[in-house]
Amino acid sequence: MEHIKNHFNNWYCNDSSLISLAAIENPYPYNPLIDGLDLLVLAVLDKDNAENGSEHVQFEGERILIRSIDKKSLEAWISSGENRSVIEWIVRGEILLDRESYLGNVRESLLQFPHSLREQKQLVEFSGFLRTYLQAKQDLLDGNLLDAYSHVLTALHHWAHIVLIEEGRHPELTVWKQMRLVHPGIYKLYEELSASPETLEQRVQLVMLACEFSVMNKMKSSCSLLLKILANRSEPWSIAELLNHPEIKVLHVDLSLLLQKLVKRSYISEVAVMKESDDTDIIELRYRLADHSA
Repeated sequence: MEHIKNHFNNWYCNDSSLISLAAIENPYPYNPLIDGLDLLVLAVLDKDNAENGSEHVQFEGERILIRSIDKKSLEAWISSGENRSVIEWIVRGEILLDRESYLGNVRESLLQFPHSLREQKQLVEFSGFLRTYLQAKQDLLDGNLLDAYSHVLTALHHWAHIVLIEEGRHPELTVWKQMRLVHPGIYKLYEELSASPETLEQRVQLVMLACEFSVMNKMKSSCSLLLKILANRSEPWSIAELLNHPEIKVLHVDLSLLLQKLVKRSYISEVAVMKESDDTDIIELRYRLADHSA
């Protein structure tokens, strides 16, 4: 592979828009880390989103995936969890070319896992947990047991991710292997959900009960980023303003659902605001930090 890496290094080195170049070999026989190809070449460019793309090529018998991405999109991937493989690409990949040490600094930051990134990832994972947990509850109510099992298993994964992030570990690298060491209790729940001799409904209800008492207590800490944004000003925020906030808009979260649950738990307050329109019957709902949460 070294001569192939050298070829791409020579190919890109004269590209003035290139910031960093990395090569990632797939160390796993089955893991789709680089989408089933033999080598990933990741090119970070100083261009806008229109330049982001993928290309499959063959060179000297090897099948190669070339991913081109700009800095903002790469950083959004890291924050949002949209592409979970990107963490492993950067941590495990070989940096071939790195102008101004950009990718090296990104790798160092990931290894240190700064508090700001943890806050973003916790909000994403709690949003995912809340959505799948509530869906599992509805599935049980509707008598859709297999759907309830599927959703509660996903909720358990999000719970595990939250705990790993709290411990300063990246859940993208491994999950249950880390959980056996970090939180054996959650790992035991995973085992019981998967292999307990109890009925499927009993297993699902057991994990749902654990989720209700344990993860819901993490709502305030997991939503600290959102609460911090709400506290930044005295005027209440509209849902549109929050969705367009630079720290939120790069994340994939169910913001409406999060806001409603935070209201129900009295962490934030709803504020009724008259809309500037002819329809006086419509009142806009906005949100601010509850007084006791400040």
